Amino acid sequence: MRTSEFTPLAPVAHGEAPLTAEAPIADGSDARAETAAAQRTLLQVQAALLSHGRSGVAATAFATELAAQFACSRVMVGFLRGASIEPMAVSHGGGDALVGEAFDDPAAAMDEAVTQACSVYLPVAAAERPRIRLAHQRWQQWLGGSVLSVPLVHAGEVVGAIGCEWPAPRDDMAQLANKIEDVLAFCGPILHLLHERELAWPRRARRALGRSWTRLRNLRDRRVQLGLGAAALALVALCVVPMDYEIAGRAHVEGAQQRALAAPADGFLKAVHARPGDSVRTGQLLLELADQDLLLEQRRWSSELAQQESAYAVAMARADRAQMVIASARADQARAQLARTQALLARAAIVAPFDGIILQGDLSQSIGAPLERGKPLLVMAPDASYRIVVDIDERDVAHVATGQRGALSLAAQPWQRLPLQVTRLTPVARAADGRNVFEVEASVNPGNTPLRPGLEGVARLVAGQQPLLWTWTHRLFDWLRLQAWTWWGCSFGRHPRTTPRDCPRTLV
Repeated sequence: MRTSEFTPLAPVAHGEAPLTAEAPIADGSDARAETAAAQRTLLQVQAALLSHGRSGVAATAFATELAAQFACSRVMVGFLRGASIEPMAVSHGGGDALVGEAFDDPAAAMDEAVTQACSVYLPVAAAERPRIRLAHQRWQQWLGGSVLSVPLVHAGEVVGAIGCEWPAPRDDMAQLANKIEDVLAFCGPILHLLHERELAWPRRARRALGRSWTRLRNLRDRRVQLGLGAAALALVALCVVPMDYEIAGRAHVEGAQQRALAAPADGFLKAVHARPGDSVRTGQLLLELADQDLLLEQRRWSSELAQQESAYAVAMARADRAQMVIASARADQARAQLARTQALLARAAIVAPFDGIILQGDLSQSIGAPLERGKPLLVMAPDASYRIVVDIDERDVAHVATGQRGALSLAAQPWQRLPLQVTRLTPVARAADGRNVFEVEASVNPGNTPLRPGLEGVARLVAGQQPLLWTWTHRLFDWLRLQAWTWWGCSFGRHPRTTPRDCPRTLV
Protein backbone atom coordinates (compact mmCIF):
# COMPACT_ATOMS: atom_id res chain seq x y z
CA MET A 1 0.00 0.00 0.00
CA ARG A 2 1.18 3.50 -0.80
CA THR A 3 1.08 6.12 1.96
CA SER A 4 1.88 9.81 1.99
CA GLU A 5 5.42 10.81 2.81
CA PHE A 6 6.35 12.81 5.91
CA THR A 7 8.25 16.13 5.62
CA PRO A 8 11.05 16.62 8.19
CA LEU A 9 10.76 19.58 10.56
CA ALA A 10 12.95 22.63 9.79
CA PRO A 11 15.21 23.99 12.56
CA VAL A 12 13.87 26.92 14.59
CA ALA A 13 15.71 30.24 14.06
CA HIS A 14 16.67 32.56 16.94
CA GLY A 15 13.84 34.79 17.93
CA GLU A 16 11.19 32.84 16.12
CA ALA A 17 8.34 31.10 17.83
CA PRO A 18 8.80 27.35 17.99
CA LEU A 19 6.70 25.25 15.66
CA THR A 20 4.00 23.27 17.28
CA ALA A 21 3.43 19.56 16.65
CA GLU A 22 -0.13 20.11 15.54
CA ALA A 23 0.68 20.04 11.78
CA PRO A 24 2.71 16.76 11.84
CA ILE A 25 0.07 15.15 14.00
CA ALA A 26 -2.56 16.21 11.49
CA ASP A 27 -0.47 14.84 8.62
CA GLY A 28 -0.01 11.52 10.47
CA SER A 29 -3.71 11.29 11.14
CA ASP A 30 -4.49 11.85 7.47
CA ALA A 31 -1.99 9.16 6.46
CA ARG A 32 -3.43 6.67 8.90
CA ALA A 33 -6.96 7.48 7.75
CA GLU A 34 -5.94 7.04 4.13
CA THR A 35 -4.28 3.72 4.92
CA ALA A 36 -7.33 2.49 6.82
CA ALA A 37 -9.59 3.52 3.94
CA ALA A 38 -7.40 1.69 1.43
CA GLN A 39 -7.38 -1.44 3.59
CA ARG A 40 -11.14 -1.26 3.99
CA THR A 41 -11.56 -0.93 0.21
CA LEU A 42 -9.28 -3.91 -0.39
CA LEU A 43 -11.13 -6.10 2.11
CA GLN A 44 -14.50 -5.21 0.62
CA VAL A 45 -13.33 -6.01 -2.90
CA GLN A 46 -11.75 -9.29 -1.76
CA ALA A 47 -14.91 -10.25 0.13
CA ALA A 48 -17.02 -9.64 -2.97
CA LEU A 49 -14.60 -11.71 -5.05
CA LEU A 50 -14.31 -14.64 -2.66
CA SER A 51 -18.04 -14.86 -1.99
CA HIS A 52 -18.55 -16.73 -5.28
CA GLY A 53 -17.11 -20.00 -6.49
CA ARG A 54 -17.46 -19.65 -10.27
CA SER A 55 -15.07 -17.42 -12.14
CA GLY A 56 -17.66 -15.56 -14.21
CA VAL A 57 -19.84 -14.63 -11.24
CA ALA A 58 -16.81 -13.81 -9.08
CA ALA A 59 -15.36 -11.53 -11.79
CA THR A 60 -18.68 -9.73 -12.15
CA ALA A 61 -18.93 -9.21 -8.38
CA PHE A 62 -15.31 -7.99 -8.33
CA ALA A 63 -15.94 -5.49 -11.14
CA THR A 64 -19.15 -4.26 -9.50
CA GLU A 65 -17.52 -3.72 -6.12
CA LEU A 66 -14.49 -2.03 -7.72
CA ALA A 67 -16.80 0.32 -9.62
CA ALA A 68 -18.64 1.17 -6.39
CA GLN A 69 -15.45 1.84 -4.43
CA PHE A 70 -13.86 4.12 -7.07
CA ALA A 71 -17.04 5.72 -8.48
CA CYS A 72 -16.62 4.17 -11.93
CA SER A 73 -19.45 4.09 -14.41
CA ARG A 74 -18.24 0.75 -15.74
CA VAL A 75 -15.47 -1.73 -14.97
CA MET A 76 -14.55 -4.59 -17.35
CA VAL A 77 -12.41 -7.65 -16.64
CA GLY A 78 -10.65 -9.48 -19.48
CA PHE A 79 -8.15 -12.32 -19.80
CA LEU A 80 -5.60 -13.05 -22.49
CA ARG A 81 -6.64 -15.55 -25.12
CA GLY A 82 -3.77 -15.98 -27.49
CA ALA A 83 -2.37 -12.48 -28.09
CA SER A 84 -5.50 -10.41 -27.39
CA ILE A 85 -7.79 -9.65 -24.49
CA GLU A 86 -11.15 -11.41 -24.32
CA PRO A 87 -13.68 -9.54 -22.09
CA MET A 88 -15.04 -11.86 -19.43
CA ALA A 89 -17.11 -9.75 -17.03
CA VAL A 90 -18.50 -6.24 -16.67
CA SER A 91 -19.77 -4.46 -13.60
CA HIS A 92 -23.52 -4.73 -12.98
CA GLY A 93 -23.57 -7.15 -15.92
CA GLY A 94 -25.26 -10.47 -16.56
CA GLY A 95 -24.39 -13.54 -18.54
CA ASP A 96 -24.62 -11.94 -22.01
CA ALA A 97 -21.72 -12.14 -24.44
CA LEU A 98 -19.44 -9.13 -24.12
CA VAL A 99 -19.19 -8.28 -27.82
CA GLY A 100 -20.09 -5.30 -29.95
CA GLU A 101 -19.03 -1.69 -30.30
CA ALA A 102 -19.42 -1.03 -26.57
CA PHE A 103 -16.60 -3.50 -25.83
CA ASP A 104 -14.32 -3.25 -28.87
CA ASP A 105 -12.57 -0.02 -27.86
CA PRO A 106 -12.10 -1.03 -24.18
CA ALA A 107 -10.71 -4.42 -25.27
CA ALA A 108 -8.25 -2.72 -27.64
CA ALA A 109 -7.22 -0.33 -24.85
CA MET A 110 -6.61 -3.22 -22.47
CA ASP A 111 -4.51 -4.88 -25.18
CA GLU A 112 -2.49 -1.67 -25.33
CA ALA A 113 -1.86 -1.78 -21.57
CA VAL A 114 -0.95 -5.48 -21.67
CA THR A 115 1.50 -4.90 -24.52
CA GLN A 116 3.28 -2.14 -22.57
CA ALA A 117 2.95 -4.05 -19.26
CA CYS A 118 1.89 -0.91 -17.38
CA SER A 119 -1.17 1.12 -16.52
CA VAL A 120 -2.40 3.53 -19.21
CA TYR A 121 -4.97 6.25 -18.59
CA LEU A 122 -6.47 9.44 -19.99
CA PRO A 123 -6.49 12.35 -19.31
CA VAL A 124 -2.82 12.54 -18.47
CA ALA A 125 -0.63 15.34 -17.17
CA ALA A 126 1.85 16.88 -19.55
CA ALA A 127 4.84 16.06 -17.33
CA GLU A 128 4.13 12.35 -17.16
CA ARG A 129 6.07 9.74 -19.07
CA PRO A 130 4.86 9.36 -22.66
CA ARG A 131 3.15 6.11 -23.56
CA ILE A 132 1.23 4.70 -26.50
CA ARG A 133 -2.41 5.70 -26.01
CA LEU A 134 -4.01 5.41 -29.46
CA ALA A 135 -6.66 2.87 -28.39
CA HIS A 136 -7.28 4.83 -25.18
CA GLN A 137 -7.83 8.00 -27.19
CA ARG A 138 -10.49 6.29 -29.31
CA TRP A 139 -12.05 4.88 -26.15
CA GLN A 140 -12.06 8.33 -24.46
CA GLN A 141 -13.49 10.05 -27.57
CA TRP A 142 -16.32 7.51 -27.68
CA LEU A 143 -16.96 7.87 -23.93
CA GLY A 144 -16.18 11.52 -23.32
CA GLY A 145 -14.81 11.06 -19.79
CA SER A 146 -11.79 9.35 -18.17
CA VAL A 147 -10.46 5.85 -18.96
CA LEU A 148 -7.93 3.57 -17.29
CA SER A 149 -6.45 0.16 -18.17
CA VAL A 150 -4.46 -1.83 -15.60
CA PRO A 151 -2.69 -5.14 -16.43
CA LEU A 152 -3.50 -8.18 -14.32
CA VAL A 153 -0.28 -9.91 -13.26
CA HIS A 154 0.19 -13.41 -11.82
CA ALA A 155 3.63 -14.84 -10.90
CA GLY A 156 5.38 -12.13 -12.92
CA GLU A 157 3.33 -12.82 -16.07
CA VAL A 158 0.61 -10.61 -17.52
CA VAL A 159 -2.52 -12.73 -17.79
CA GLY A 160 -5.25 -10.13 -18.29
CA ALA A 161 -6.35 -6.58 -17.62
CA ILE A 162 -9.20 -4.47 -16.30
CA GLY A 163 -10.69 -1.34 -17.85
CA CYS A 164 -12.32 1.45 -15.87
CA GLU A 165 -14.54 4.28 -17.13
CA TRP A 166 -15.58 7.55 -15.52
CA PRO A 167 -18.31 9.72 -17.07
CA ALA A 168 -16.37 12.96 -16.50
CA PRO A 169 -12.71 13.93 -16.80
CA ARG A 170 -10.66 13.59 -13.60
CA ASP A 171 -7.44 15.24 -12.50
CA ASP A 172 -6.32 12.48 -10.10
CA MET A 173 -5.88 9.65 -12.58
CA ALA A 174 -2.34 8.88 -11.39
CA GLN A 175 -3.52 8.41 -7.79
CA LEU A 176 -6.49 6.32 -8.94
CA ALA A 177 -4.17 4.13 -11.04
CA ASN A 178 -1.91 3.54 -8.02
CA LYS A 179 -4.82 2.58 -5.78
CA ILE A 180 -6.37 0.20 -8.34
CA GLU A 181 -2.93 -1.37 -8.92
CA ASP A 182 -2.72 -2.06 -5.20
CA VAL A 183 -6.13 -3.75 -5.25
CA LEU A 184 -5.20 -5.83 -8.30
CA ALA A 185 -1.93 -6.92 -6.68
CA PHE A 186 -4.03 -8.82 -4.10
CA CYS A 187 -7.11 -9.77 -6.11
CA GLY A 188 -5.61 -10.37 -9.55
CA PRO A 189 -4.05 -13.80 -8.76
CA ILE A 190 -7.33 -14.98 -7.25
CA LEU A 191 -9.22 -13.97 -10.39
CA HIS A 192 -6.64 -15.71 -12.56
CA LEU A 193 -6.76 -18.97 -10.58
CA LEU A 194 -10.58 -19.05 -10.67
CA HIS A 195 -10.46 -18.45 -14.43
CA GLU A 196 -7.79 -21.12 -15.01
CA ARG A 197 -9.70 -23.69 -12.98
CA GLU A 198 -12.69 -23.61 -15.35
CA LEU A 199 -10.78 -23.74 -18.62
CA ALA A 200 -10.92 -26.92 -20.74
CA TRP A 201 -7.92 -29.19 -20.26
CA PRO A 202 -6.57 -28.78 -23.85
CA ARG A 203 -6.45 -25.02 -23.36
CA ARG A 204 -4.81 -25.37 -19.95
CA ALA A 205 -2.23 -27.71 -21.46
CA ARG A 206 -1.46 -25.28 -24.29
CA ARG A 207 -1.09 -22.40 -21.86
CA ALA A 208 1.20 -24.43 -19.59
CA LEU A 209 3.40 -25.43 -22.54
CA GLY A 210 3.49 -21.85 -23.75
CA ARG A 211 4.52 -20.57 -20.32
CA SER A 212 7.21 -23.23 -20.03
CA TRP A 213 8.58 -22.38 -23.45
CA THR A 214 8.61 -18.67 -22.59
CA ARG A 215 10.49 -19.33 -19.36
CA LEU A 216 13.03 -21.49 -21.14
CA ARG A 217 13.48 -18.92 -23.89
CA ASN A 218 13.99 -16.10 -21.42
CA LEU A 219 16.46 -17.94 -19.20
CA ARG A 220 19.72 -16.15 -18.58
CA ASP A 221 21.39 -18.73 -16.35
CA ARG A 222 24.33 -20.19 -18.23
CA ARG A 223 24.19 -23.45 -16.28
CA VAL A 224 20.57 -23.98 -17.26
CA GLN A 225 21.36 -23.25 -20.89
CA LEU A 226 24.25 -25.69 -20.84
CA GLY A 227 22.01 -28.31 -19.20
CA LEU A 228 19.33 -27.86 -21.86
CA GLY A 229 21.93 -28.07 -24.59
CA ALA A 230 23.35 -31.26 -23.12
CA ALA A 231 19.84 -32.72 -22.86
CA ALA A 232 19.16 -31.86 -26.50
CA LEU A 233 22.44 -33.48 -27.60
CA ALA A 234 21.64 -36.57 -25.55
CA LEU A 235 18.20 -36.81 -27.17
CA VAL A 236 19.75 -36.50 -30.63
CA ALA A 237 22.27 -39.19 -29.73
CA LEU A 238 19.50 -41.49 -28.55
CA CYS A 239 17.64 -40.97 -31.82
CA VAL A 240 20.61 -41.19 -34.20
CA VAL A 241 23.54 -43.15 -32.80
CA PRO A 242 23.07 -46.88 -33.61
CA MET A 243 23.71 -49.55 -31.00
CA ASP A 244 23.37 -53.31 -30.84
CA TYR A 245 19.71 -54.29 -30.55
CA GLU A 246 19.57 -57.40 -28.36
CA ILE A 247 16.65 -59.79 -27.91
CA ALA A 248 16.58 -61.72 -24.66
CA GLY A 249 14.91 -65.03 -23.89
CA ARG A 250 15.08 -67.90 -21.47
CA ALA A 251 17.40 -70.68 -22.64
CA HIS A 252 18.17 -74.24 -21.67
CA VAL A 253 20.90 -76.66 -22.74
CA GLU A 254 20.07 -79.90 -24.56
CA GLY A 255 22.16 -82.57 -26.21
CA ALA A 256 22.67 -82.24 -29.92
CA GLN A 257 20.96 -85.64 -30.22
CA GLN A 258 19.27 -87.86 -27.68
CA ARG A 259 18.98 -91.64 -27.85
CA ALA A 260 16.61 -93.83 -25.87
CA LEU A 261 17.73 -97.33 -24.82
CA ALA A 262 14.68 -99.65 -24.62
CA ALA A 263 14.13 -103.08 -23.16
CA PRO A 264 14.96 -105.73 -25.86
CA ALA A 265 12.43 -108.26 -24.52
CA ASP A 266 10.06 -108.95 -21.70
CA GLY A 267 11.95 -109.80 -18.56
CA PHE A 268 13.21 -108.56 -15.23
CA LEU A 269 15.88 -106.04 -14.28
CA LYS A 270 18.96 -107.73 -12.84
CA ALA A 271 21.57 -105.00 -12.24
CA VAL A 272 22.11 -101.23 -12.83
CA HIS A 273 25.60 -99.89 -13.56
CA ALA A 274 24.84 -96.26 -14.53
CA ARG A 275 22.55 -93.50 -13.28
CA PRO A 276 21.49 -90.08 -14.69
CA GLY A 277 24.40 -87.66 -14.74
CA ASP A 278 27.05 -90.33 -15.23
CA SER A 279 29.45 -89.97 -18.14
CA VAL A 280 29.89 -93.28 -20.01
CA ARG A 281 32.08 -94.56 -22.81
CA THR A 282 31.30 -96.61 -25.88
CA GLY A 283 30.64 -100.26 -24.95
CA GLN A 284 30.40 -99.62 -21.23
CA LEU A 285 27.87 -101.86 -19.46
CA LEU A 286 24.82 -99.90 -18.32
CA LEU A 287 22.07 -102.39 -17.42
CA GLU A 288 21.71 -106.14 -17.08
CA LEU A 289 18.47 -108.07 -17.54
CA ALA A 290 17.72 -111.38 -15.86
CA ASP A 291 18.84 -114.18 -18.30
CA GLN A 292 17.76 -117.37 -16.50
CA ASP A 293 14.77 -117.92 -18.77
CA LEU A 294 16.85 -117.18 -21.82
CA LEU A 295 19.52 -119.67 -20.74
CA LEU A 296 16.87 -122.33 -20.29
CA GLU A 297 15.47 -121.44 -23.69
CA GLN A 298 18.94 -121.73 -25.16
CA ARG A 299 19.44 -125.24 -23.68
CA ARG A 300 16.02 -126.32 -24.91
CA TRP A 301 16.66 -125.30 -28.47
CA SER A 302 20.19 -126.69 -28.35
CA SER A 303 18.86 -130.13 -27.35
CA GLU A 304 16.09 -129.88 -29.92
CA LEU A 305 18.65 -129.11 -32.60
CA ALA A 306 20.80 -132.11 -31.57
CA GLN A 307 17.73 -134.38 -31.60
CA GLN A 308 16.68 -133.33 -35.07
CA GLU A 309 20.18 -133.72 -36.40
CA SER A 310 20.24 -137.30 -35.01
CA ALA A 311 16.85 -138.05 -36.62
CA TYR A 312 18.19 -136.72 -39.91
CA ALA A 313 21.20 -139.06 -39.68
CA VAL A 314 19.02 -142.11 -38.94
CA ALA A 315 16.69 -141.29 -41.87
CA MET A 316 19.69 -140.92 -44.15
CA ALA A 317 21.00 -144.33 -43.04
CA ARG A 318 17.63 -145.90 -43.86
CA ALA A 319 17.39 -144.01 -47.11
CA ASP A 320 14.00 -142.64 -45.95
CA ARG A 321 13.72 -139.46 -47.95
CA ALA A 322 10.49 -138.28 -46.29
CA GLN A 323 11.94 -138.52 -42.79
CA MET A 324 15.10 -136.83 -44.01
CA VAL A 325 13.09 -133.76 -45.20
CA ILE A 326 11.05 -133.60 -42.02
CA ALA A 327 14.11 -133.89 -39.78
CA SER A 328 15.98 -131.27 -41.82
CA ALA A 329 13.08 -128.77 -41.53
CA ARG A 330 12.77 -129.28 -37.78
CA ALA A 331 16.52 -128.87 -37.39
CA ASP A 332 16.39 -125.55 -39.26
CA GLN A 333 13.57 -124.40 -36.98
CA ALA A 334 15.52 -125.30 -33.85
CA ARG A 335 18.61 -123.62 -35.26
CA ALA A 336 16.65 -120.37 -35.88
CA GLN A 337 15.13 -120.37 -32.41
CA LEU A 338 18.55 -121.00 -30.90
CA ALA A 339 20.00 -118.07 -32.82
CA ARG A 340 17.14 -115.83 -31.65
CA THR A 341 17.67 -116.90 -28.04
CA GLN A 342 21.39 -116.26 -28.28
CA ALA A 343 20.69 -112.77 -29.69
CA LEU A 344 18.36 -112.01 -26.80
CA LEU A 345 21.03 -113.24 -24.39
CA ALA A 346 23.52 -110.89 -26.01
CA ARG A 347 21.12 -107.96 -25.69
CA ALA A 348 20.36 -108.74 -22.07
CA ALA A 349 23.45 -106.66 -21.30
CA ILE A 350 22.69 -103.07 -22.40
CA VAL A 351 25.86 -101.13 -23.25
CA ALA A 352 26.52 -97.50 -24.23
CA PRO A 353 26.34 -96.98 -28.02
CA PHE A 354 28.58 -93.87 -27.89
CA ASP A 355 30.44 -91.62 -25.49
CA GLY A 356 27.92 -89.48 -23.64
CA ILE A 357 26.00 -88.73 -20.51
CA ILE A 358 22.93 -90.36 -19.00
CA LEU A 359 20.01 -87.90 -18.96
CA GLN A 360 17.06 -89.96 -17.74
CA GLY A 361 16.36 -93.36 -16.26
CA ASP A 362 17.20 -93.83 -12.59
CA LEU A 363 16.50 -97.56 -12.18
CA SER A 364 18.68 -98.16 -9.13
CA GLN A 365 15.56 -98.58 -6.99
CA SER A 366 13.79 -100.88 -9.49
CA ILE A 367 16.02 -103.98 -9.49
CA GLY A 368 13.89 -107.06 -10.02
CA ALA A 369 11.02 -105.09 -11.52
CA PRO A 370 9.36 -106.53 -14.63
CA LEU A 371 10.17 -104.89 -17.94
CA GLU A 372 8.10 -104.70 -21.09
CA ARG A 373 9.58 -105.05 -24.51
CA GLY A 374 10.15 -101.64 -26.13
CA LYS A 375 9.81 -99.64 -22.88
CA PRO A 376 12.47 -96.84 -22.68
CA LEU A 377 14.93 -97.49 -19.87
CA LEU A 378 17.65 -94.86 -20.33
CA VAL A 379 18.08 -91.64 -22.34
CA MET A 380 21.59 -90.66 -23.44
CA ALA A 381 23.10 -87.62 -25.10
CA PRO A 382 26.61 -87.02 -26.48
CA ASP A 383 28.85 -85.27 -23.96
CA ALA A 384 30.72 -83.15 -26.53
CA SER A 385 27.86 -81.80 -28.64
CA TYR A 386 25.12 -79.49 -27.31
CA ARG A 387 22.44 -77.20 -28.58
CA ILE A 388 20.89 -74.15 -26.89
CA VAL A 389 17.11 -73.76 -27.15
CA VAL A 390 16.03 -70.13 -26.62
CA ASP A 391 12.38 -69.17 -26.06
CA ILE A 392 11.79 -65.93 -28.03
CA ASP A 393 8.58 -63.96 -27.55
CA GLU A 394 6.37 -63.76 -30.63
CA ARG A 395 6.68 -59.95 -30.59
CA ASP A 396 10.44 -60.21 -31.22
CA VAL A 397 10.70 -63.30 -33.42
CA ALA A 398 10.46 -61.20 -36.60
CA HIS A 399 13.89 -59.74 -35.79
CA VAL A 400 15.58 -63.15 -35.39
CA ALA A 401 17.34 -64.82 -38.32
CA THR A 402 19.69 -67.74 -38.86
CA GLY A 403 23.33 -66.86 -38.39
CA GLN A 404 22.83 -64.17 -35.75
CA ARG A 405 25.24 -64.18 -32.86
CA GLY A 406 24.68 -63.68 -29.18
CA ALA A 407 25.75 -64.72 -25.71
CA LEU A 408 24.50 -67.17 -23.10
CA SER A 409 24.64 -66.69 -19.35
CA LEU A 410 23.83 -69.79 -17.32
CA ALA A 411 22.21 -69.61 -13.91
CA ALA A 412 24.94 -71.91 -12.58
CA GLN A 413 27.70 -69.65 -14.00
CA PRO A 414 26.31 -66.10 -14.24
CA TRP A 415 29.80 -64.56 -14.33
CA GLN A 416 30.68 -66.21 -17.65
CA ARG A 417 29.28 -65.37 -21.11
CA LEU A 418 29.30 -68.12 -23.71
CA PRO A 419 29.18 -67.05 -27.38
CA LEU A 420 26.48 -68.72 -29.45
CA GLN A 421 25.10 -68.61 -32.99
CA VAL A 422 21.55 -69.18 -34.23
CA THR A 423 21.28 -72.35 -36.32
CA ARG A 424 17.53 -72.90 -36.69
CA LEU A 425 14.25 -71.11 -36.07
CA THR A 426 11.31 -73.39 -35.31
CA PRO A 427 8.28 -71.99 -37.22
CA VAL A 428 5.77 -73.23 -34.64
CA ALA A 429 4.71 -71.32 -31.55
CA ARG A 430 3.89 -72.83 -28.19
CA ALA A 431 2.48 -71.46 -24.96
CA ALA A 432 4.89 -70.90 -22.07
CA ASP A 433 4.20 -68.90 -18.89
CA GLY A 434 1.09 -67.30 -20.34
CA ARG A 435 2.67 -66.09 -23.59
CA ASN A 436 3.46 -67.45 -27.04
CA VAL A 437 7.10 -68.24 -27.75
CA PHE A 438 9.11 -69.65 -30.62
CA GLU A 439 12.00 -72.03 -30.06
CA VAL A 440 15.27 -70.81 -31.54
CA GLU A 441 18.12 -73.32 -31.70
CA ALA A 442 21.68 -72.13 -31.34
CA SER A 443 25.06 -73.79 -31.19
CA VAL A 444 27.75 -72.98 -28.68
CA ASN A 445 31.41 -73.82 -28.45
CA PRO A 446 31.81 -74.69 -24.77
CA GLY A 447 35.60 -74.72 -24.75
CA ASN A 448 36.68 -75.38 -21.17
CA THR A 449 33.17 -74.75 -19.78
CA PRO A 450 31.55 -77.97 -18.49
CA LEU A 451 28.09 -77.80 -20.05
CA ARG A 452 25.45 -80.26 -19.01
CA PRO A 453 22.07 -80.92 -20.57
CA GLY A 454 19.30 -79.41 -18.49
CA LEU A 455 21.15 -76.24 -17.45
CA GLU A 456 19.10 -73.05 -17.80
CA GLY A 457 19.94 -69.40 -18.20
CA VAL A 458 19.32 -66.29 -20.29
CA ALA A 459 20.43 -65.79 -23.89
CA ARG A 460 20.72 -62.45 -25.70
CA LEU A 461 20.75 -62.41 -29.49
CA VAL A 462 22.13 -59.44 -31.45
CA ALA A 463 19.45 -58.52 -34.03
CA GLY A 464 21.24 -55.69 -35.83
CA GLN A 465 21.88 -52.01 -35.15
CA GLN A 466 19.10 -49.69 -33.95
CA PRO A 467 18.97 -46.33 -32.11
CA LEU A 468 18.71 -46.68 -28.36
CA LEU A 469 15.48 -44.65 -28.19
CA TRP A 470 13.84 -47.03 -30.70
CA THR A 471 15.02 -49.99 -28.64
CA TRP A 472 13.36 -48.55 -25.54
CA THR A 473 10.08 -47.50 -27.14
CA HIS A 474 9.34 -49.80 -30.11
CA ARG A 475 7.36 -52.31 -28.05
CA LEU A 476 5.14 -49.54 -26.69
CA PHE A 477 4.50 -48.12 -30.16
CA ASP A 478 3.82 -51.59 -31.58
CA TRP A 479 1.27 -52.21 -28.82
CA LEU A 480 -0.37 -48.81 -29.42
CA ARG A 481 -0.49 -49.49 -33.16
CA LEU A 482 -2.15 -52.85 -32.60
CA GLN A 483 -4.68 -51.42 -30.14
CA ALA A 484 -5.49 -48.51 -32.46
CA TRP A 485 -6.00 -50.87 -35.38
CA THR A 486 -8.26 -53.11 -33.27
CA TRP A 487 -10.41 -50.26 -31.99
CA TRP A 488 -10.56 -48.57 -35.41
CA GLY A 489 -11.81 -51.74 -37.04
CA CYS A 490 -14.38 -52.46 -34.31
CA SER A 491 -15.62 -48.87 -34.27
CA PHE A 492 -16.02 -48.36 -38.02
CA GLY A 493 -16.58 -51.90 -39.24
CA ARG A 494 -13.41 -52.17 -41.29
CA HIS A 495 -12.88 -55.86 -40.47
CA PRO A 496 -15.09 -57.87 -42.84
CA ARG A 497 -14.97 -60.96 -40.62
CA THR A 498 -15.32 -59.18 -37.27
CA THR A 499 -18.60 -59.47 -35.44
CA PRO A 500 -19.72 -57.26 -32.53
CA ARG A 501 -19.04 -60.17 -30.21
CA ASP A 502 -15.36 -60.11 -31.18
CA CYS A 503 -14.80 -56.44 -30.34
CA PRO A 504 -13.06 -55.74 -27.02
CA ARG A 505 -15.49 -52.90 -26.31
CA THR A 506 -18.39 -55.34 -26.01
CA LEU A 507 -16.60 -57.74 -23.70
CA VAL A 508 -18.09 -56.61 -20.38
